[in-house]
Amino acid sequence: MISFNYETDFALENEAAYENWISRVIDSENKELGEISYIFCDDEYLHKINVEYLNHDDLTDIISFDYSESNILHGDIFISIERVKDNATDFKVAFDDELKRVIIHGILHYCGYKDKSDVDAQLMRSKEDEKVTMFHVEH
Repeated sequence: MISFNYETDFALENEAAYENWISRVIDSENKELGEISYIFCDDEYLHKINVEYLNHDDLTDIISFDYSESNILHGDIFISIERVKDNATDFKVAFDDELKRVIIHGILHYCGYKDKSDVDAQLMRSKEDEKVTMFHVEH
């Protein structure tokens, strides 16, 4: 089950399309969907979590808490909409594209991908690009 929660003045358009896409991405990595909660928030909200739980005193676009058990993915993914907007501007990409990249970034961590080393970060970015292209809305 995928749930979307909002702690800021933002809401996904067409949650069902995102849910379907995330499920297909999980399947494409030979994993199973457990319970995943997305919490969309602002910088202040995510900064508090970053300080309190990770001892990092800086802004970030995403924090994911992984509760997965073997191949079944479970977790809470916090996303700062403010950071996503700023990053979209900085990277000169559409907000929706940057949002999809961040949404799937947390899932890829749950699938075992890392991003601390340059090599791992390059693979992560490649996987993000691959998975973002899987998103489509049925008309």
